[in-house]
Amino acid sequence: MNQVEIFFSVVQRKVVSPNDFTDLAEVEQRLADFEKRYNATAKPFQWKFTRRDLHDLLTRISEHERQDAPAELPHAV
Repeated sequence: MNQVEIFFSVVQRKVVSPNDFTDLAEVEQRLADFEKRYNATAKPFQWKFTRRDLHDLLTRISEHERQDAPAELPHAV
């Protein structure tokens, strides 16, 4: 996920939800207020999750899914 997607995710959680606006002017004002507050405190994200971390995670998920899969029953002949 890139930083724009993260920003919009934050906006969704902190500004838009719950959707209890009386009109579009209220939405506009709430977004403008959030933008000022966010820009005053925002810091760049420090990514710590590497490609290797992703590979390891996907490997563990695959192994877990294989362990949870039901064993195949022998076919009756």
